[in-house]
Amino acid sequence: MIYLKSDQEIEIMRKAGQIVAEALLLIEEAIRPGITTKELDRIAEEYIIRCGARPSFKGYHGFPATICASVNEEVVHGIPGERVLKEGDIISVDCGAFYQGFHGDAARTFPVGKVAPEAQRLIDVTRESFFEGLKYAKVGNRLGDISAAIQEYVEKNNFSVVRDYVGHGIGREMHEQPAVPNYGKSGRGMKLQRGLVLAIEPMVNMGTFAVKELDDGWTVVTYDGKLSAHYENTVAILDNGPEILTIKK
Repeated sequence: MIYLKSDQEIEIMRKAGQIVAEALLLIEEAIRPGITTKELDRIAEEYIIRCGARPSFKGYHGFPATICASVNEEVVHGIPGERVLKEGDIISVDCGAFYQGFHGDAARTFPVGKVAPEAQRLIDVTRESFFEGLKYAKVGNRLGDISAAIQEYVEKNNFSVVRDYVGHGIGREMHEQPAVPNYGKSGRGMKLQRGLVLAIEPMVNMGTFAVKELDDGWTVVTYDGKLSAHYENTVAILDNGPEILTIKK
């Protein structure tokens, strides 16, 4: 079932989204060669709790941490730990906060120190593809319009869109209907309505779109070992257009 949110519910989701946005900014400031992914997780968890919220991911289906920290060829769901970030790495950080009954969810891919030009281009194209899709997140359009715009932009830049993992509706539950693929055809899918809140999240690979899950039961990596990037925001569909809830106001 698809749940449309009221103005009051969206206002709470704005607050949840701002907590996530601020946590990601703190993580961005902390990223440097020599820091561990566990330390980044600590920074996010302490901030979210200090804001009167709780981490959405910790304990979710048994996930053991506040953030997903996915390095280099890791696509999503990387578990923070003792891994030390090195100059030239890229790291995708996915973060969620549960505040007064509603979730906010966002992800960014950050460079660690100076990275290769193609790695930076992957980060940039992934972010830009989100905003290409966002142009179509309007009342009366179709869900497939968002998906097709993301796919077209990514493939035009000679990267590939992950098929096995997609975006989602979000609200009282972390994952709600509808699924939001990052690939598809315009004019297809449900009609977008006011009050729909979506987590739109392009996952983009440098090589093949194929991925596999590691033995830890969580970490997803590119099948060919090439780099992957992730960019996500929680977006409310409103009468005057889409509003990003997880960018710092």
